[in-house]
Amino acid sequence: MKKITVIGSSNVDMIIKSSRLPKPGETVGDGIFAKVNGGKGANQTVAAARAGGNVVFVSCLGDDDFAPAMLSNFKEDHIDTQFVFIEQNVATGIALILVDNKAENCISVAPGANYMLSSSHIRKAETVIKESEIILLQLEIPLESVLFALELAHEHGKKVILNPAPAKEIDDEHLAMTHTLVLNESEAEFLTGLPVETDSQIREAAKVLKAKGPENIVITLGAKGAFVKNNERDEFLAGFKVEAVDTTAAGDTFCGALAVALTEEKSIFEAVKFASAASAISATRLGAQPSVPYRKEIDEFLS
Repeated sequence: MKKITVIGSSNVDMIIKSSRLPKPGETVGDGIFAKVNGGKGANQTVAAARAGGNVVFVSCLGDDDFAPAMLSNFKEDHIDTQFVFIEQNVATGIALILVDNKAENCISVAPGANYMLSSSHIRKAETVIKESEIILLQLEIPLESVLFALELAHEHGKKVILNPAPAKEIDDEHLAMTHTLVLNESEAEFLTGLPVETDSQIREAAKVLKAKGPENIVITLGAKGAFVKNNERDEFLAGFKVEAVDTTAAGDTFCGALAVALTEEKSIFEAVKFASAASAISATRLGAQPSVPYRKEIDEFLS
């Protein structure tokens, strides 16, 4: 199996689901609480592993009570954790997530050990980066670490899937090192400075992003599906209709499943369909990693 290396964040998610999101200064008191593992990097790692990928995770956890349980959960999903580092005198990343009965959410994050993930940690994982088919990156770790990882992957001729979330400025030189850029509408608007609402605006934003050098542009559109552009063609791909419960990890599930599909030599358009199915399933469940489907579920959903 071709190897996928994910470099990114790990969080513990503290979730309250209630009838609606509170306004500033307001208390909404009808919530249901859950504590689950999350973080964009970890979510994408778990998604790739459960979709059938051979996955290595590079991340930092704190020296607290959360870390042993998180490592155990990764190993249950057969994830290689040799480069998950435990940092001293710092907390594991924490996310506080509020979800309403329409599956809308708002999230506040204390990054903790995630901001300790440095180029020196990534350099220690260079051997597995060289062995990997795909490197999967997001932006919940220091930007300089992400850029270093891009450069290292590019040096070794590796395909990089970059999910620029949460949105930060990335120069064109590093975007050109990206094989597949996966982003939602708000992130596309941030990186292009263009409105991304109508079909024509989505096409124009993708055109601008493609000109920066990535081989593939994938703009995810929630329940509407995704828009995909490469040198061969561009196309709107319809999403799958499901009853959404919580969309917290839907985008991360998409990215992890996409990476697996590409290692299986599916075209980008076939890979997006596969990833959309995985994402749709995750949106029907509460929580980040607990919502991530397994390969059998994805295949059954598609069939």
